[in-house]
Amino acid sequence: MNDLIQQTVILGGGFTGLFTAIHLSRSNYPRSVILIDREERFRFKPLLYEYFSGQMEEPEVMPRFEELLDGSGVTFVQDAVQTIDLHQNRVTLASGTSCPYSNLVLALGSVTGYFGVEGAKENALPFREGKDAIALDQRLRECLIQAMQTPDREERRKLLTVVIIGGGPTGVELAATLADLLPPWYEAMGGQPQEIRVVLLNRGAEILKGDINDPLRDTAYEELQNRAVKVELLTEAQATAVRPDSLDYEQGDKVETLPAATIVWTAGTSTHPLIKDLPIAEEKRDRKGRPLVKPTLQLLEFPDVFAGGDCAAVEDQSLPPTAQVAHQQGDAIASNLQALAKGREPKPADVNIRGTLMKLGLEEAAANISNQVEVDGEIGHLIRQGTYMNILPTPLRDLKLTAKWFTEEVYQQYLEPKVTGKTAKVVAGAVVGTLIARKLLKALGDENKK
Repeated sequence: MNDLIQQTVILGGGFTGLFTAIHLSRSNYPRSVILIDREERFRFKPLLYEYFSGQMEEPEVMPRFEELLDGSGVTFVQDAVQTIDLHQNRVTLASGTSCPYSNLVLALGSVTGYFGVEGAKENALPFREGKDAIALDQRLRECLIQAMQTPDREERRKLLTVVIIGGGPTGVELAATLADLLPPWYEAMGGQPQEIRVVLLNRGAEILKGDINDPLRDTAYEELQNRAVKVELLTEAQATAVRPDSLDYEQGDKVETLPAATIVWTAGTSTHPLIKDLPIAEEKRDRKGRPLVKPTLQLLEFPDVFAGGDCAAVEDQSLPPTAQVAHQQGDAIASNLQALAKGREPKPADVNIRGTLMKLGLEEAAANISNQVEVDGEIGHLIRQGTYMNILPTPLRDLKLTAKWFTEEVYQQYLEPKVTGKTAKVVAGAVVGTLIARKLLKALGDENKK
């Protein structure tokens, strides 16, 4: 590598990549920084449900990278990564551009994993990106319109059935959202809202099993039944084939077919192909094929390369693939890059998981604080909204969105109307929720700024 090149290249603009870039820009980092992502917009995945349901707009949930990085000194390049050469310290892009680096940050995330299920990739809709939310919205609206024009009862039932495959957090949150959202949509068209059917299919006996949101399982079960239409749970059921208008699944000793015009796949992820292709031995990867990194988040054999988020696994640690982990790792990587640039030793990343948040309906959510306090319902919704809006990049953006959220969600709904017992309780809860949210925010990043 050319010793004169002092350039840090960040691959991937998710939480880890973007927050690495932002923290470097705020710390007088002496080297040039390039952030590369194939999309023009950052995808704030925890709030994708709000975008899908119309509660938040595209610029709020998916701001443009150029807007977020304006004036930061970070160069944003919209392009797809073609190859990564760890031996030559060089990244090649689909456009043919070659980017040499002195330090590299791998933050490419994961990809949807279909695990060989027949027709899943071709016929099921994923739910990971903004474009996925748009595609799902279009499919559902088309089905509702067709259902209104269909006299045949069985055909209408198929059009009004949505199946979500995967009982992890995405599947549970999406099922709860759709079970609140679709009935009023259909009723507004003149249909019978009780005809809407939302089915959640889970391979295991319990939803959220082994997930960080495991403590919220009982609340999730209860809330899935309390939506505008109840969410039907199919447990210990394994998808075997996804067809354009039906799902085959195995439950017990039987293979069943469930007619459904809309099938959404949230059943898991796979390691990014570019990460799989890295020259890293199998024994230096985890069971998912992700490269192992030191506690400092450096690759074992390539100390000039950092990796975080969904595309890496920390040695002797088990960290969930969540926004709060990726956010803190971005902060830690930036600190260690700064240390290397100044001739200091990098420090282990101190990732603190102090709580979890789940959306369980349009205006309801659950928050688990340090496995000690659980808050749900409308107050849980306020905590979740406040927490995530405050983690959105750049202080100016935080200020604008938090002010808008307070005006629309708290003042207009609870303070402006005549005060009642319920109103007083909710407002008090919102105040408490704000305090809890601040503690969560500290866990989501502040404690790494030592």
